[in-house]
Amino acid sequence: MSQNRTEGRGRRSEYTGTVISDKMDKTITVEVDRYMKHQRYGKYITSFTTFKVHDEKNEASTGDKVLIYETRPLSKTKRWKLIKIIEKAPKELEVEI
Repeated sequence: MSQNRTEGRGRRSEYTGTVISDKMDKTITVEVDRYMKHQRYGKYITSFTTFKVHDEKNEASTGDKVLIYETRPLSKTKRWKLIKIIEKAPKELEVEI
């Protein structure tokens, strides 16, 4: 699967993040953390970015650690696809409403 996804195209960004929402159909929201040094003060801070990710089979749930990659625009805000679930969240973290 990895070879077919990148054949004939430029290198696509891949990130590992945590699912923070799975309430939409075939879409999850993933938070990716960055650890960076402040330019002026030198303190290390954690910054995060959220991405809307296409999850075709609705298999990811809140709290899962996932691997995502950049793709063509799928909707107004979705530009990422789910590759695989790296680690499932413990049942205590999953919230059923």
